[in-house]
Amino acid sequence: MPADDTFGRLDDDDYPAYTMGRAAEMLNTTQGFLRAIGEARLITPLRSAGGHRRYSRYQLRIAARARELVDRGTPIEAACRIVILEDQLEEAQRINAEYRRADERSGSPGSG
Repeated sequence: MPADDTFGRLDDDDYPAYTMGRAAEMLNTTQGFLRAIGEARLITPLRSAGGHRRYSRYQLRIAARARELVDRGTPIEAACRIVILEDQLEEAQRINAEYRRADERSGSPGSG
């Protein structure tokens, strides 16, 4: 990526901009919690050239939701599964909405 586009990546929700320490600080949690949700395969941080974990804003939102559930007493494995299912549901609803809009534009039978 050209040097002049460096700051543009910061607007990318998937750009791994945050170190583990910074991510834990932002979420008011521990690095151990981030490791645990990684082991539960909720999020998979990217690794820097030196092997350090790096998190994106999207991953931080997912981690924050899991933290919220754990803070309410949900076991971490269950919290991770809930967040995964919520994310899948949101994606399915987004796809359904796209299909409905396409169906309405095409004027196919059964729309409306």
